[in-house]
Amino acid sequence: MKFITQFLLILAFSFAGELLHWLLPLPVPASIYGIALLFAALLKGWVRVSDVREVSTFLIAVMPVMFIPAAVGLVDSWPDISGHLVAYVAVTVVSTFVVMGVAGAVTQHMIRKGREDK
Repeated sequence: MKFITQFLLILAFSFAGELLHWLLPLPVPASIYGIALLFAALLKGWVRVSDVREVSTFLIAVMPVMFIPAAVGLVDSWPDISGHLVAYVAVTVVSTFVVMGVAGAVTQHMIRKGREDK
């Protein structure tokens, strides 16, 4: 029963993200709204980490399976992609380094902020 409750809690935030996506005319995916809402609820203490720990650990463990449809889509779109392969690779490499840099900077900022709070 605990796992069903945890999954339903995560699903509720996912549906709330879908609702926000439908209501707000912003180019933000519904999943990002849902994650942001869950994050805010965790920060505010409305949801405890223990309320979602087991199911979220399971979902992270099976995450690689979720990339299979995207990989199949790439294989299916190969005739369209192959003519612009260099551009796609360049954008992928540049965006990967940008994301890594921003994630590192945010992580360092949060670690420093945590040290200052003690």
